Amino acid sequence: MEQYQQVKDQILAYSSYTADQLKAEPEVRKVFGRFKELLNQGRIRAAEPSGDGWTVNLWVKQGILVGMRLGVLLESHVELEGTGSFSFIDKDTYPLRQFTVENNVRIVPGGSSVRDGAYLAPTVVMMPPAYVNVGAWVDEGTMIDSHALVGSCAQVGKKVHLSAAVQVGGVLEPIGAMPVIIEDEVMVGGNCGIYEGTIVRKRAVIGTGVILNGSTPVYDLVNGTILRKTAQSPLVIPEGAVVVAGSRQVKGDFATEHGLSIYTPIIVKYRDERTDSATALESALR
Repeated sequence: MEQYQQVKDQILAYSSYTADQLKAEPEVRKVFGRFKELLNQGRIRAAEPSGDGWTVNLWVKQGILVGMRLGVLLESHVELEGTGSFSFIDKDTYPLRQFTVENNVRIVPGGSSVRDGAYLAPTVVMMPPAYVNVGAWVDEGTMIDSHALVGSCAQVGKKVHLSAAVQVGGVLEPIGAMPVIIEDEVMVGGNCGIYEGTIVRKRAVIGTGVILNGSTPVYDLVNGTILRKTAQSPLVIPEGAVVVAGSRQVKGDFATEHGLSIYTPIIVKYRDERTDSATALESALR
């Protein structure tokens, strides 16, 4: 706790520094190294549960931005056994995250990357190719499938399945914005996109191809309500909701003349035994 508070105070002090000021301060890299270690260990996170909701930890996002300003471009070459080398150019403050078998994280070979400063809990599985960005927090038993992205600062709960080509949006700026949050035991179908601080509550099922963001309303057929993002709160998908891709009619003479409609997500039911059976996770894969 003492180290946590000390790092927090130092990061807050450095958050107003320019890039040149950060590079001229000899202690910054040591402080940032401790900050990133806490991120990698999952001891700090960009947002965390608070009562029935979530709280953004602004200072954690500020710390990530300190690393962006502090870093310089570095050309890196990673030797891959039997296949040559993998090259990339990025800020030297954010190299590839290195894992060992003691981390108990399974990263199947084939082009996946985790940026330093991201937390993957024991028993997380990544199928190739997939990518996890800095500040992301992924809890135990979650499957990150092929071509999936977990964006910067996104928070993903226990036993979540991010199916193939799922895009979980990231957010560093504006600094106070809520990152995307996917709570425990959520099933996200292939080719879904979840953006703009959307919160998906526990055990929800997001059907294939659904896009959730702050500008698209979600129609709840079960309760006869419309869910929207507001100035005070993000879009929230209720616990156990089953969401599929749908459409709604566009108003106006021109739209009526041409039979136009626009995409919208629809809650068609809430999770039941049949849904549980269809979305059951296979423990053998983990």
